[in-house]
Amino acid sequence: MADCDCAIEARTKAERKTLIVVLTINAVMFFVEFSAGIISESTGLTADSLDMLADASVYGISLFAIGRHMAIKQRAAFLSGVVQISLGLFVMVEVTRRTIVGSEPVSEIIVVAAAIALVANSACIVLLAKHRHGEVHLRASWIFTTNDVIVNAGVILSGILIWVTESHYPDLIVGLVVSAMVIKGGLRILRESRHES
Repeated sequence: MADCDCAIEARTKAERKTLIVVLTINAVMFFVEFSAGIISESTGLTADSLDMLADASVYGISLFAIGRHMAIKQRAAFLSGVVQISLGLFVMVEVTRRTIVGSEPVSEIIVVAAAIALVANSACIVLLAKHRHGEVHLRASWIFTTNDVIVNAGVILSGILIWVTESHYPDLIVGLVVSAMVIKGGLRILRESRHES
């Protein structure tokens, strides 16, 4: 039958498969980076790990939204934006705390962990590329992942600067920048979810 929903079903299946893979990658990387952030006393890595957790939640919400009514997709995207903003604010508080009490970030661990995260996020970008012009919940996933690559590069740079300057300030600065980017991405998703028709 020419009017069958076969194309929609195939697209939905492809979206679901992609989201399961990227969700798994981000969930694993959250544990890797969070552990490395604690061990290395790195605000940048901790912030990046929470960004991975936020992304995993976004992918989970997007997975839930596939094939559902547009209102549900809008709510899913809105919720993912709220999650991003909340985690960004948490990181800002953590940066403030470490500025006051001090920290001794370990540059080698930071660079290695952030490089692994960069590879993971690059793989996610490749997987999500074919869905980047899709519905709002998939565009949310694309936005978060493209931001992550920039964040990973910034964390690697902070690790190098910590080693060169023997100062913890590059880590604090990157943590602050990451949190600002996370909040900005969350606000963008909130805007898109409201304007989606």
